[in-house]
Amino acid sequence: MKSLVLFAFGTACGFVLAHVMNKDPRGHEVLAAVDARITEFTDRMGDAYRQEEARLAGAPAGEEPAA
Repeated sequence: MKSLVLFAFGTACGFVLAHVMNKDPRGHEVLAAVDARITEFTDRMGDAYRQEEARLAGAPAGEEPAA
């Protein structure tokens, strides 16, 4: 129960901090840069997943291709 309360408290503090940072132009720039990096990372991970999925789809049933 204590862990859940600490998790909720930390999440709320994070939202408040992000809101305060977003009001300041410099903070807004920082959050935009973080968002751009996260988007780039998730795009790369998605591309890698789709490539691996396509590679595995080309393998015979029940066999994983050798690396």
